[in-house]
Formats: sequence, C-alpha cells, structure tokens
Amino acid sequence: MNKARCAIYTRKSSEEGLEQDFNSLDAQREACAAYILSQASEGWSQLPAVYDDGGISGGTLERPALQRLLADIAAGTIDIVVVYKVDRLTRSLLDFAKLVEAMDKAEVSFVSVTQSFNTTSSMGRLTLNMLLSFAQFEREVTAERIRDKIAASKAKGMWMGGVVPLGYEANGRTLAIDNEHAAFIRSIFDRYLEIRNVRLLAAQLSEQGIHVPKRVTGTGRELGGKPFTRGQIYKILSNPIYIGKICHKGETYEGLHDAIVDRATWDRVQAQLETNTQGEQQARTASSPSLLAGKVVDSEGNALIASHATKGATRYRYYIEKGGEGEAAEGQRTLRIPALELEKAVCKAVATEVEHPLGLLAKAGVELAPDIVASLGDRADSLATSLQKRERAAVRTCIEKVTIGPAQLSIELAANGLCSLLLIAPTSQVTTNPAITIAASLRRSGRAVRLIQDGSSKSTEGKPQEHLLKLLHRARAWWQMMIDRKYTISALAREQRVTSSYASRVVRLNFLAPKVVESIVAGTQPIDLDAKKLLSLSDLPISWSEQEAALLGG
Repeated sequence: MNKARCAIYTRKSSEEGLEQDFNSLDAQREACAAYILSQASEGWSQLPAVYDDGGISGGTLERPALQRLLADIAAGTIDIVVVYKVDRLTRSLLDFAKLVEAMDKAEVSFVSVTQSFNTTSSMGRLTLNMLLSFAQFEREVTAERIRDKIAASKAKGMWMGGVVPLGYEANGRTLAIDNEHAAFIRSIFDRYLEIRNVRLLAAQLSEQGIHVPKRVTGTGRELGGKPFTRGQIYKILSNPIYIGKICHKGETYEGLHDAIVDRATWDRVQAQLETNTQGEQQARTASSPSLLAGKVVDSEGNALIASHATKGATRYRYYIEKGGEGEAAEGQRTLRIPALELEKAVCKAVATEVEHPLGLLAKAGVELAPDIVASLGDRADSLATSLQKRERAAVRTCIEKVTIGPAQLSIELAANGLCSLLLIAPTSQVTTNPAITIAASLRRSGRAVRLIQDGSSKSTEGKPQEHLLKLLHRARAWWQMMIDRKYTISALAREQRVTSSYASRVVRLNFLAPKVVESIVAGTQPIDLDAKKLLSLSDLPISWSEQEAALLGG
C-alpha cells in the first residue's frame, strides 16, 4: 500500500475568537484530521506540522503558514494538502491556479473535505480543470483589457514604456528630447543622405570609432558602447518616433513628444531606403522600379504591394492586393492594377497641379515669404518636368499616398516633401497634406484591372495586350492551315486538340476589319474588347464598318 503524507492547512480572515481554547482554526483542523483518518485504509496519514494562518485575508498569497506549506511541497515532504473548504486556501481564481500549478509540478493532490473536492479522483480532477478554465478566462480578459488600454493610450500619442529610443528620455507618459543624443540622431540621417547606403554608413562609423552612445535604463541596465550594426542603423532611419509619431500594431499616431528629425529629411531618407530595399540599379539600364511601392491602398485602406511577372525578356509590373499571389479564396477576384498605367496617371495629375504651386501650397496652409514667390515658377516647372519623366526621387518625396477608389483616384501629397523639392522654407508649420482627385474607373480585362480616365473607354496605358495579339496570330495560322491542308473545322479541331466550336470562333477572327486589328496591335482598343468578347461573337458582321461600330464604338 502506498503511503500518503497529508498536510492540513487552515485559515481565518479575522482575529476574533482566536484567543479561545477551541477556535475556528481548531475546528477546521479537527474536521480535516477526521477525514484523513477515514482514508487510513488508502494509506493516508497526518503530518505533525501545523499550517495555521489566523487573521489573514484569503485575497493574498503572502501568508506565513501558506509559504511554509509551499516550501514543504517543493521539498517533496507532502503528498496531499487537505483543507476544510476551498476558500480557506484562497479566494482568488488566479491565485488558486498558481497554487494548483505548484502542487501539480510536485505531484501533490488537493482535497476539500466539505465540498467533495479531491484531485486524487477523476471527478475531482474534472472539477479542477473546470476551475482552471475559468481562471484562464479571467487571465485572458485581464490581458485584453491591458492591451486595449495600451492601444487607446498610444492612439492619444502617449509613450507606454519599453526601451526609450536613442535621442529621447522618458518623461512620464511622453518623451523628452536628450539634446546631445538628438544631435547624434540627426547626424545619422544626414550621413545616410550623403552615403545613401546603410552598409557603407555602418563601415564609416566603425572606421571613425563612433559607437552607440552609452545609456542606462530606468531598471539600471546599461546600453550602448559597441559599434553600430546595420540593423541598428536601419531601425533608427525607419523609426517614425523621430518625426513625432507613435506606432502601435502597424498604425501610426501623432505623438505627444517633439520631433528630432524634420519631415523633409525623413521623406528623403525613406525614399532612399525604399530604393535600396527594392534593389534598384542606378545605371541607365536599370529595370523600371515601382515608383509608388508602399504608397498605394484600396478604398478600405488595405495596402497594395508592388509585384511583377516576367515572360521571356518582358517584365510586367503590378500593384496587387496582399495575398494576391495565390492566397485569394476560390472565386474571389484579386485587385491587380498595371503599375505603368497607375504611375502615368498619378504623375501626370501631380505634375499638372505642381505647375500652379501657389494654389497647391495654399491648400496645405503654407505661408510664403514675398521674396520666394517671384522665383517659385521656375522651380515648379522643373519639378513638374521631373514628375512627367517619373523620376523616382521626386515622385516618392512629394506623394504621400494614392487611394484606389471604384470611380476615382485620390492622391495625397506630402506637403513637407513638396516644400523641400521646391527649395522653400514655410514661414509657418505645415498642417495639411493637399489632395488631388482624378476621375478614373477600374475595369477588369482578364486577370488585370485597367485604369480608365475621364469617362474614356480606353486604357491609360496604350500598350498592346499580349493575349489579344496571340489570339489574332492563332486565327491567322489556323486559317492558313485550313487552306494549305484543305482541313475542315472538325479536322483542325482534332489536330489542335480543341473543340470544333472553339476552333470555329478563333478562325472567324481572321476576318476582322483592318481598323479593329490595327487598334488591337496599337493597344488603343476599348478596354472591354478582350479575348472573351471576341470569342463570344456568335454572328460577326460581314461589313467592316458594322464591325468597327460594334467593336470600337465608332
């Protein structure tokens, strides 16, 4: 028979009556001792040690007798803990979970004599698991409340703790600028704009013996004193906290603290970082980069990412919904916009606005000194030309965000970046980013979505569609095959392993009107003139003028 060493724990919240010869603690111990005696046939025996907490609340675990009990449990001198009622051990579910976890770890059972609560039996363990489930629920609810409080506080721009970024020092629920370290942060940004490469910047700092400044955290932990790593430099250069922002789970809020870096410098650094991240070649032979990478969102605020596909020597660029490379649910269409179309439309619209800078700057609330206005026109024309040419630095510095709506494009300009490109210093703080709206609709053509402006039926890109060119080539080749080999449609279909219906509809396209073919080859056909429409023509008109009217809208 296995021996079970039993420890009795008793507790009373108040000191009233403890001076009596037979008090509440004695009554609890006597009841527990009687229960242990009733289990003598199971090998249970009472330990002589007394674990009494008199006049102490069950809302805390800081009780002398309880701490001695836990120490003996950890030492392995106890097999079963016996109490009169569960609330004698604790009144807190969270504390109860902690105690049971300690007992479980030491393989110690727990018994409540008046509540038929006994973890040595299967029913007792079931009850225990139920109680622990409620304790877990309470912990999770508490954690959710804490997370919600942190999120709400950060949305108000508060600093909610953690390692204070270099350049600042904690000041209650906000940050105060450390002038010495702030000057160092600004020098990092300036150096990067000169070198334009994080790896080379890290090497330069190392060669000059410049290390991370030493600091001591509020907990006494020492930081710094070592050479900069590329990761540390990149984190500094990409941390919005240095322009007065607070970030939380991908969202950025206006912080209560002052900025260390001005917005124009920040915009130029982010544009260069994006260039390096994309791996853009600086040579004239560099492939076209995605000018608006990281700046395009749909009407619900979901980001579109820059993507591309290569067929042969041709590279096709797109802005596509996240997960669009195969994660979309079956039957669900993914927003996939040709990059060149979007970039042309956006750059043309912004360039047009920049040609009239005074009105644009007025929208941003920028006040200009009189002597600046006279020379502003030439700089505005130069910037407009750069935008028309889609020069990457100019585009990324002055465009903050592009929102794709069902019937329009909304372009938010970066007012500070615009001022820096026009070489002007506002006499007052810029508070508003001006916006431009373009009337444009999205129409699907195959897998892609085409961009149609100003009520036109034609795409902004004016680029031949490869699938239409292949379809016309196939129509010509199959018709020539029928002539040369004297094939019937059925014989052609068998050789090409297609249905007779499909073969017939393809061959019919060999008789399209010349103007329709020229439009397709030039890429100027209406957006809705795709392969599906051409192949669905059940009765192609013989008259070329009727074909042109039906297919080209003319």
